[in-house]
Amino acid sequence: MAKVCQLFSGSSGNSILISSKGHNLLIDIGVSAKRCEQALMNIGIDPGSIDAVLVTHEHSDHTKGVRVFASRHKIPVFAGDGCIDRLYADNIVNDKIEVLGIDRHIQLSGMEILSFRLSHDSVDCRGYRINLPEGRSVSVCTDTGYITENAKEVLKGTDLIFIESNHETSMLMAGSYTYMLKQRILGDKGHLSNFACSEYIKELAQSGTTRFVLSHLSQENNMPEIARQTAVSALSEIGLQQDRDYRLYVSPPENTGGVIAL
Repeated sequence: MAKVCQLFSGSSGNSILISSKGHNLLIDIGVSAKRCEQALMNIGIDPGSIDAVLVTHEHSDHTKGVRVFASRHKIPVFAGDGCIDRLYADNIVNDKIEVLGIDRHIQLSGMEILSFRLSHDSVDCRGYRINLPEGRSVSVCTDTGYITENAKEVLKGTDLIFIESNHETSMLMAGSYTYMLKQRILGDKGHLSNFACSEYIKELAQSGTTRFVLSHLSQENNMPEIARQTAVSALSEIGLQQDRDYRLYVSPPENTGGVIAL
């Protein structure tokens, strides 16, 4: 049985565990290595059992613990080629770590990993779809201003998706952020709003996706219940009912709900 868990979510740090047939992957480590290790142990995963870390992009809320964790446990790090250059430049990785590029897809620990490009103000930002040996698929699509055509092509039919539902636009506009920061978040290289997320998950649901994990919520410009209700309302527009046709989760900043079994 495969299982997944969002260990951390949001601007304070992001990390997702994907586990299948005794093999474990981490997507991003945006907290200290020590906190990540403790979070893994809290759900019964030995940090030394991680096979690899997949990095989406170089921002610190996705990479803070990568160098120490990878060095300590002697595991490889995968990222897009453009991102790798920035990881070295920013000392997020060094020559003591095996760093490997991922262009479109690789086979790793019995899993097929497909990468796709996202629109974010970073270097070579990627999302990932992991096709598991059990026949299920798990995808991660966060930190993007909009859903790219490449993402739509790869994500169609995924069983479960961690998808960004970053902000409620009215809260962002009325909030304390500077005008420039608001424009960055709202722009094509920023973050998905609740509405943009909800519109896209209708497409995913119609392609066969049945589990949605709303991720990377802003603590300043969003509320979990607003994000949830926006998604539920959108899916009801196409005749789908929560807990009958799909399951919906909202990731807190730090995991409190255990793992999701597939």
